[in-house]
Amino acid sequence: MDLQLKDKVIIVTGGAKGIGEGICQVLAREGAIPVIVGRNQGDNLKALGTIEAEGGQGFAIEAELSIPTQCQEAVEKTLTQYGRIEGLVNNAGVNDGVSLEHGNYEHFMASLHKNVVHYYLMAQHALPHLKASKGAIVNIGSKTAETGQGGTSAYAAANGARNALTREWAVELLKYGIRVNAVIVAECWTPLYAKWIETLDEPEAMLKKITARIPLENRMTTSEEIANMVAFLLSEKSSHTTGQLLHIDGGYVHLDRAID
Repeated sequence: MDLQLKDKVIIVTGGAKGIGEGICQVLAREGAIPVIVGRNQGDNLKALGTIEAEGGQGFAIEAELSIPTQCQEAVEKTLTQYGRIEGLVNNAGVNDGVSLEHGNYEHFMASLHKNVVHYYLMAQHALPHLKASKGAIVNIGSKTAETGQGGTSAYAAANGARNALTREWAVELLKYGIRVNAVIVAECWTPLYAKWIETLDEPEAMLKKITARIPLENRMTTSEEIANMVAFLLSEKSSHTTGQLLHIDGGYVHLDRAID
């Protein structure tokens, strides 16, 4: 399917690694121009190099998005380079384990800045240009907003806010023809996930236990599978889809785990 994304300029936060990198690669293969925004320019340029080696194009911007002014600067640098923005993917964030029992105010607020405040700021700064292009926004979220996880109050709160903002923005931006949707991630295999699993006792056994609970094919979701849905939601092929929370998770969140 031709998603008609050729030469569309799409900002992807956290686009250098994991799910974000997968999104940028799929967008580039569709002919879009992903703008990789991340805190480490070395990582950004490495991801961009992979895209260019495959014949795609893109742009890399170094920004620490937990610093509000750098959100605005990332948008301004995109405009300086291309003069337009046709899409925004809010993806950057980290499950940082700020819990209720052992967390504190400072850590909780810092986590919100790392995980949801920049979603708002990136959308706000990009909005005038999305209005001009009738572009689309896709927010990447996590199952923790719906299922809970334990020991990660701030991240769960941030993801609840991501879901709420998705529907709020979908309503607010109807008059501009801007569609806003979210892709909700459950168990997705990324380098960060692989690093986390190795911190556990008997990591291979734990991974087997987790994958056994994923109803469809008893396997982890891939970053490419997440990215394929993101690309579709950014495209005009999803022209009447807005305000939706789409779970690309092999049925992990909503199907009965007792299925045999």
